[in-house]
Amino acid sequence: MATLVTDKPQWTTAPSAYKALKEHFAQHPEELPAFTNPYDVSRSDIYVEDRWQPIFAKMRAEGPLHYIAESPFGPHWNVVGHKAIQHIESLPELFSSSWEYGGITILNRLDDEEVIARGGERFELPMFIAMDRPKHTGQRRTVAPKFTPGEITKMEGEVRQRTGELLDTLPYGEVFDWVDKVSIELTTGMLAILFDFPWEDRRLLTFWSDWAGDTELALVRDLDEQRQGILREMAGYFQMLWADRAQKEGGNDLISMMVHSPAMNQMDPQEFMGNLVLLIVGGNDTTRNTMSGIIHAFDKFPDQRKLFEENPDLIPNAVQECIRYQTPLAHMRRTATEDTEVFGSKIAKGDKLVLWYLSANRDEEVFENPDKLDITRENARRHISFGYGIHRCVGARLAELQLRILLEEMHKRRMRVHVAGDVERVRANFVHGFRKMEVELTKF
Repeated sequence: MATLVTDKPQWTTAPSAYKALKEHFAQHPEELPAFTNPYDVSRSDIYVEDRWQPIFAKMRAEGPLHYIAESPFGPHWNVVGHKAIQHIESLPELFSSSWEYGGITILNRLDDEEVIARGGERFELPMFIAMDRPKHTGQRRTVAPKFTPGEITKMEGEVRQRTGELLDTLPYGEVFDWVDKVSIELTTGMLAILFDFPWEDRRLLTFWSDWAGDTELALVRDLDEQRQGILREMAGYFQMLWADRAQKEGGNDLISMMVHSPAMNQMDPQEFMGNLVLLIVGGNDTTRNTMSGIIHAFDKFPDQRKLFEENPDLIPNAVQECIRYQTPLAHMRRTATEDTEVFGSKIAKGDKLVLWYLSANRDEEVFENPDKLDITRENARRHISFGYGIHRCVGARLAELQLRILLEEMHKRRMRVHVAGDVERVRANFVHGFRKMEVELTKF
């Protein structure tokens, strides 16, 4: 694991993005976003309170697309059907992912007047998931070799060893936070290995991921400077790693692959930050929230936990079903590049389409009894949590590996995890997961 011999500055490690946002709204309750449309599912309270399911079900019953004329995030289409999302994602030229139109989240791109009002500097983070072809292709090909089946197989031994060692440190007979002790630790450690990141600083990756991935932060102008400062610190740290790897040949970590790639080694500072954010949020939030979601779902559906305990051969399918059930990223966004029609809805050039993966994974036309965890579900792999088409998650196989090994190592130890205290969900409309989950261990 990497170490840095140079003197490092003191990196910002507090407050958390969640705490900063919570304190801001406590001091300025008048700035809380207002939601007037019952189908405006950009509101984060329905996710933190876990009451989003019937809203999406009602929308799906009425049709796959719904126009929201007014919202704190501007006008947009809610795309809630599985087939409609696949259709849109299969037409990347017609439905753009480019940051130049607003990128992949529900957030609006600032117009020139708003940029001037905020000091005149346009702070945007281009990343290859928020690019169209051909630039998307070249940058994705740079990092894709790290996630081939052969490379994933090479990582399996280390992932299994780290997972087993961590599970062996967990206490029996006392309550602890699974999110902090297991989900964050395992996924942050995996990221540190992928980047060859200094091990002692690995929790910075979690801190940066939270500040980068919370869409609500971007609605609060008073937090802009703080958020941008933290992301610039992140870039500064990685620039040190970049300079170190540029002096070496043959490195197999993601930074070395970027340094020595013609498609990525001339990135400007904001594009550099953007791709770091993509790799950190993509590699951290998604797997970590599914690792927590698995435990919560098994506790909610003890019949499925019993099936897992009695038949470990179900683990590979259980992984797919848990990814479907949890859906760690609630949405992705596309922008129409010309007038068109989707499943009977007339879409205008420039319209924002928000693809609600959460809803697609509960689509009754695809998944029978979709609100139930069923680890024997025959079509669990039809989930759309990793996206579809050219932007499908490049690290999907690694996420599946980590989740499979976690369940296998738990089963090997006959470890049963009970939710035994506070459960706090993430208050966000993009990242869908758990901030805290108190559990207690027994044996089965």
